[in-house]
Amino acid sequence: MQKEANIEQNKSHYDTQYKSVNIDAIAEVLSNRDTYLEGATKTDISWVGMYFDNLQSQLAGKKVLELGCGDCFNVAIMASLGAKVYANDISDRSGEIINELNKRFEFDYPIQFISGDITHAEFKDRDFDYVIGKAFLHHLTIVHESQVLKVVSSILKESGEARFFEPAINSKLLDELRWAIPIKDRPSKLFSPKKFKEWEENDPHPHRDNSSKHFKTVGLRFFNKAIVIPLGVIERFHRLMPSTKDKNGTFKRRALKLEKYLPGFMKYYGARSQTVIYKKPKN
Repeated sequence: MQKEANIEQNKSHYDTQYKSVNIDAIAEVLSNRDTYLEGATKTDISWVGMYFDNLQSQLAGKKVLELGCGDCFNVAIMASLGAKVYANDISDRSGEIINELNKRFEFDYPIQFISGDITHAEFKDRDFDYVIGKAFLHHLTIVHESQVLKVVSSILKESGEARFFEPAINSKLLDELRWAIPIKDRPSKLFSPKKFKEWEENDPHPHRDNSSKHFKTVGLRFFNKAIVIPLGVIERFHRLMPSTKDKNGTFKRRALKLEKYLPGFMKYYGARSQTVIYKKPKN
């Protein structure tokens, strides 16, 4: 029941959110794709993590499944790079966006949409070169996550790769400090506990373990190799800057570059985000 309730809550939330997706904005990015990726993969932590190790150069002709495709921005990028993209989301609005994208752009391979919970879909074994999830796993309950990763391990080629970009919660102290700082529509847990509780009850994210240790442990149940790359130790402080500062992303770019030289324990405990890579699926 918890799984079904969480899916329905997420579906309602994202059906509403994706109504405002602007296809023209996606079109503008695709018209300058290489320039966009050059900047985004050095400045935007989600693109840095998702396209770690120059993923964009490896996608042409590859069969790729994106889980939680959402606003379809990333699937459009991957399709424009020549990938055979299959996109999955519980929101039917994502399917409508994909229909519009396929009408407007002559991709080498039209994007295919798969609606609903991926654990109910039918796939061939060992069929995909990549399975991608950009901020996807942390929306699932722990039980549902295992069910999804079991499916992923069965549909991924032996030489394939599952890659997820997720938030990292490796320090309880930093996590409590994070909740204490109000951001956008999220009130402070410390200074506005009642409002925070109301916000929390409407939050589509389940209460769960998002540590690097968890993602490595659960991954090794279904894969022989699990790699976790913590990111964003210094970059996390960008949120404390005034919105008028760093419009060109100089701070973010320098922060992501400098943190490579930090000690391993500091990168682990201070990480804001993480890239999770699974390889060599178990039978």
